[in-house]
Amino acid sequence: MVENVLWPAQFDAALSRSEGRRVPLDLAVEEPTVDEIAKAVQQVGYDAVIERDKQYSREWEPRGRVLVQNADDAGKSDMIGAVAAYLQALRT
Repeated sequence: MVENVLWPAQFDAALSRSEGRRVPLDLAVEEPTVDEIAKAVQQVGYDAVIERDKQYSREWEPRGRVLVQNADDAGKSDMIGAVAAYLQALRT
């Protein structure tokens, strides 16, 4: 079983690539939450587990993380892109 980790910083439009953002600015959203990311992961078709007490190494405040389970068939970059698209859809 492969387990991928998604951090809110990877989708945050306020951050630069060097600060941890992994998606283009046109797919990024302002201050994404782990709840929104987990919902988007489930919409993509994977199981999500929220860990609220975790802190991304490049940030001062813990925002949590989302563990994506049963992602054996997906590359992480493809999954991040799909999750980012659903995050944008949730915000509109």
